[in-house]
Amino acid sequence: MHVELVDTMGSDLTVVNAARVSFAKHVDTWTDTEEALISYLAAHNHWTPFGHPQLQFRITAPIFVARQLVKHQVGLVWNEVSRRYVQSDPEFFVPDFQDWRGRPQSMKQGSTGYVSIEPTLHEDVLNLHMAAEAVYKDLLKEGVAPEQARLVLPLSLYTEWYWTGSLMAFARVCTLRLAADAQKETQVIAKQLAALCKEKFPISWKYLVKRKT
Repeated sequence: MHVELVDTMGSDLTVVNAARVSFAKHVDTWTDTEEALISYLAAHNHWTPFGHPQLQFRITAPIFVARQLVKHQVGLVWNEVSRRYVQSDPEFFVPDFQDWRGRPQSMKQGSTGYVSIEPTLHEDVLNLHMAAEAVYKDLLKEGVAPEQARLVLPLSLYTEWYWTGSLMAFARVCTLRLAADAQKETQVIAKQLAALCKEKFPISWKYLVKRKT
């Protein structure tokens, strides 16, 4: 799973000036006063100034992870690869043998700890992927439309998408997806998003996302 930063617009100073325009003010240089303002805006949930800076990412992850993340809609735009048009060899995500997680006691939590499974069961997962790929390719060879042949491919199939949105929107994504009870695979993506957002907007990120990222 991988997150690539494609483009950004603005800086921490963009946030400051979006807030100061209320008083017909504008600053061109950074001072400690500007950090104090950002801290105040974040603490009091004045989120609109954080909506002006923008980031664009290209992300590769399995479909079951993408379907969790695409639920975040506000302030974000999503364009994804389509196997209606793409017929490249499918790639699949499989946890390492020791990384299968246990079923939770409560349905309010997605998983708990790790479980040992039979090696043959892990092999069954790999074989399932090989079989799905083989049937998919056979359907294409028989002239079946890619938009229909893809139905045999499992949720572990890797997909990729462009995800563009405001700094505030990605802060919300990371706040939720870095939580201890968030699905581990979505945490992998959120950690990469957070690191890139922090690099480009270090002051704003410090106050928008309190946990260490």
